[in-house]
Amino acid sequence: MADDCPKCPPAGAPLWLATFADLMSLLMCFFVLLLSFATMDANKLKKVSESLEAAFGVQREVPATEIPMGTSIIAQHFSPAMTTPTLLEEVRQTINSPSQETQKGLIEKIKKEILEKAVEDVKTQTEAIKKSLKGEISEGLVMVGVDELKIVIRINDKGSFKSGTAELQIGFKPVMRKITQAVLDSKGKVIVSGHTDDIPISTDWFRSNWELSSSRAVSVTQFMLDRKLNSERVVVQGHADTQPLVPNTSRKNRSQNRRVEILLEQTPEALYKEELTKFEGELDEYKKNKLLEVDNEVKNALESPVEQGAAVITEGESSTENKPEVVE
Repeated sequence: MADDCPKCPPAGAPLWLATFADLMSLLMCFFVLLLSFATMDANKLKKVSESLEAAFGVQREVPATEIPMGTSIIAQHFSPAMTTPTLLEEVRQTINSPSQETQKGLIEKIKKEILEKAVEDVKTQTEAIKKSLKGEISEGLVMVGVDELKIVIRINDKGSFKSGTAELQIGFKPVMRKITQAVLDSKGKVIVSGHTDDIPISTDWFRSNWELSSSRAVSVTQFMLDRKLNSERVVVQGHADTQPLVPNTSRKNRSQNRRVEILLEQTPEALYKEELTKFEGELDEYKKNKLLEVDNEVKNALESPVEQGAAVITEGESSTENKPEVVE
């Protein structure tokens, strides 16, 4: 009777179940590992991309209208459906962070302020020149005006040159000393131009009004060069009768058109040359530090791929905290 009784199964789970459980655990770890390598930290990559854009600039190709999402390696290689662009592709196509627009607006504001300050400085300098030449202006020997960033000192025909000559009269040299001092105190380019009336001239010294106007401009320029004016700043021009102030219809008008003009170009580059040089040095130092900062961020991002994957996995659970901003 004892031999006919069937054997009882061993206590506990079957032996094959332990092997099956190990296999399932290994498969789950394998797919989790694939998922961790297939995704990335969008926030950290966005910060690195913004730093690279600020340092080098990236050409805009296609605006991002949706939130860039990473795709898994499995879906990308084995799914028959169309895959969406990866975050790296979206970053390559467009980088248009809000900070870029802010920087553009700040640059335009700085340019406007510099230009306004330059205009005010030119007006102040013009008033100082007028004050130093007050007596000569009242006598009609000199006229001083301003045209935006240009100061015009006009030497009239009265008392400056004899008719048909290009030699400064002795009595006019004290006036030229004051004009020269004003030019030396200025910055930027100095353009000296000579002008005549429309009456043709042909003498042993001058074949035409072109030579006469140019020679008078050279005489004024040479007077200033003899008093330490930097020759690199000077440009000499002769216009003959091509740029009259008034029509050459009377003796008075012709006398007004015979003149030598000294044009002082007070550009922002000339007025604030020292400040601009200092700013360029600070900008170069900033770019150098920015490149080092970007290198460190890229290095840190490449050294922790598993942490990046974990960050993206938790993103679905707390979408309001780690959701990347849409770049428009």
